[in-house]
Formats: sequence, structure tokens, C-alpha cells
Amino acid sequence: MKFALLTTNLAGGGAEKALAKIAGGLAARGHEVDFIVCEDAGKYPPPAGCRFHSLAARAGHGWLGKRRLAWRLNSLLASNRHELLLSTLPFADEVAALAGVPRHVCRIANTLSAEIARLPAAKAQRRAARYRALYGARPLVAVSQGVAADLQASFGVDARQVRVIANPFDFAAIRALAAEPCPDRPRQPYVLHVGRYAAQKRHDLLLAAYAEAKLPQLLVLLTPPEAGLAALVARHGLERRVAIANFQANPYPWMAGAELLVLCSDHEGLPNVLIEALACGTRVVSTDCPCGPREILVGELAQGLVPCNDAAALAQAMTAALAAPKPSSAAVAAALSPYDAERALDAWEALARECS
Repeated sequence: MKFALLTTNLAGGGAEKALAKIAGGLAARGHEVDFIVCEDAGKYPPPAGCRFHSLAARAGHGWLGKRRLAWRLNSLLASNRHELLLSTLPFADEVAALAGVPRHVCRIANTLSAEIARLPAAKAQRRAARYRALYGARPLVAVSQGVAADLQASFGVDARQVRVIANPFDFAAIRALAAEPCPDRPRQPYVLHVGRYAAQKRHDLLLAAYAEAKLPQLLVLLTPPEAGLAALVARHGLERRVAIANFQANPYPWMAGAELLVLCSDHEGLPNVLIEALACGTRVVSTDCPCGPREILVGELAQGLVPCNDAAALAQAMTAALAAPKPSSAAVAAALSPYDAERALDAWEALARECS
């Protein structure tokens, strides 16, 4: 079968990373895969085994820019019939919709209502209307049950339009990458957070909880240096206790070496880092945010869930997790089993057969 996968760029976010894994997994199964980015910018390499295309060196994100990209996408795909065009992230979804390419499915990787709730009222109304127009009558794939429910409740999407296909994870490959040498990793015990410096990720909450917990471990942040983040660290007086270790193309040795991984977001879709950390044998603590953490941290792992926006609860959970034994291997295996790559790739193949 022939697949085309489209995203905005390979700048380092979880949605782009997951799409690249889907593309690489389908190519490894012998399918023809075109991996397309709207703009040639990013930190991740293109997935192996795929034909890589960039529609522009730098994409214009306005009305005209989107239509130029849509014309280029249409030209690229016009002579090559694909069983499925899969786009992810709203900008890429809009470009694909404008191109009018048949057999197009949007993959929704975040809780869109929570994203909108952070915006000023007028902007929130415009964004909600944009999403209703874009997703209201189109086939959709949600990365978690929570995202699917949000699409139905917040945007009037018919349940029959949406199916859930989780992100694919090759656990053997993750563990092999985790075993690679990592000379930059701290030698002292540390707690880890992986995520870009953005309001959604709540570095402010993490730093407040870490300061309150007075943990002996270093706090390591895998994110590029930002003046705002450095100022936030300084405001808590944590300059000697926090290391900003930049983006890491291979974060798995950092996960495997951590005493604990913390996710403190206000919203997600299906947070890859929780699954990846568990695969690396690392304890995790997470806010019980919409959506994904509650679906991942099941059984005894659910004790690692804490309310959103509660620094005291997060501090207590971090302290408790570091003092407790690691979760049992059976609990971790049960949590990871729904996210095996082969299960996800089977689902994408089934969807392509339905669409063709």
C-alpha cells in the first residue's frame, strides 16, 4: 500500500515524533511511504525508508501561505495515488484540507478544548470555530480515548467519525537506545522533565513543587535554554539545583538514568514521555490532566497521578515516588501493552484498506 504522512515540520514535538515513527514502521512493513513536511525545519531526522519531501524552506502561516502549500501538496500527490493521506497538527491539517486530497484523515494528538481554554475569550471563540469547521465532518483518528471524547463533547464531532489509534512504541528499540553511551548525563542522582518550555508544560508548577519538596536529587530539564525559563529558575533560587540540558535527539539514556520522570502539564493528548520512561524502567509521576495519563497509569501506577495545578500535591507525590520501590514488572507490562507498535501499525493498515 501507499501512504502519505504530512506534518508542519520536524521541530521536536511529540506529535511530529510519533508521526515519524508511524511512517518508519509502515515503511519497514514494505509499504511505500511519502513523509511530507510543510517547512524544512526541525531537529528530528526524516524517518528511514521513506521518501522525504519539504513543501517550502519556510512556510507562510497566513491565508496565502497555506494555499501555496496546499497547491504544492496537491501537485506532489496528484500523480501518485495513496490509499491514505494522514496529517497531524492543525496547521498541516488545514493545508491538507485546502488541497482537497482524497482519502485524507486527520490525526488529533492533543486535547483541543484544553488548548482553547488557555486563550483570551475572543481568540478562543475564533479558534473553536476554526476547529469545528476543520474537523466537524472529516474522518479523524484520536491518539487516546480522552481525546476522542473531547472531540465529541467540545466540537460536536459524531462518534462514528472518530477512531482511536495510539502512538506506536517499539519498546526493544527504546531500550537499545537507552543503553547507548551518554557522556553528558549527570553523574549525580537526578529527577527528569522532558518537554519544551511552553505554558501547557507548566515548568512553573514543576519548579515550585521541586523547591517545596527540597529533594536532594538534581532537577534536569530536557528543553532548549530560554531566558524566561532561566528567570523562573532564578526566581526560586534554584540555579545550583536545576540543569537545563537542551533538546536531546535521543532522550532515552537520560530517562533510563533518572530516579524519577515528572510530567506536570495542564493538558496532553497521549504523553509519549510517560510510556517511554516506563519502558526505560523509570518511575513516573504525572498530573491527572486531560488526556492520556489516566489511560496510561493504570493499576498500581495510578498512585503516581496528582491533581493539576497543585504544587503541594506534586511535591508530595515526587517525594513518595522516590522513597517507594519501583513498580512491579507486571504492572509496567500491563500499562505498556496497549501501546505496542505492531498493534498501532495493524490499525493504520486496516484504516487504509477501508479508505481505498
